[in-house]
Amino acid sequence: QVQLVESGGGSVQAGGSLRLSCRASGYTWRYNYMSWFRQAPGKEREGVAAIQIGGGITYYSDSVKGRFTISRDNAKNTVYLQMDNLKPEDTALYYCAAVSYSRYLLAPHDYNYWGQGTQVTVSS
Repeated sequence: QVQLVESGGGSVQAGGSLRLSCRASGYTWRYNYMSWFRQAPGKEREGVAAIQIGGGITYYSDSVKGRFTISRDNAKNTVYLQMDNLKPEDTALYYCAAVSYSRYLLAPHDYNYWGQGTQVTVSS
C-alpha cells in the first residue's frame, strides 16, 4: 500500500502564503501522479493541482492558476503545494492523493490513495 501524510496547514490572513507538504511511503512505484484536493464544509471535493511524478508535468484548476505551484522531490517521495496570495475562499481541508493513471487528474474518483488532510484557514 501507499501511505500519504500531509503537513504545513495553518491560519493566515488574505494575501499570505503557506506551503503544504505530502510525504509518501510504502509502495511508491504504484502511482505516477500526485495531486492536491480540497474540500470546504458543505462543498464537494475539488482538485486544485496535479503533477506527473516522472516528467514533472503540472496541471492546475482555474481557481488557483497563477497563485499555487505544485512541485515534487522524488528523492524524498514528497510533493509540495506552494500557495501564494491566499484568499478566504481557499479555506478548506487540503488532501494529498496519488493515482497510477486518470483521464481527469483533477477529479477525485480514480484516486486510490489519500492522506488524512491538513486544514488551511484564510481570514479576510
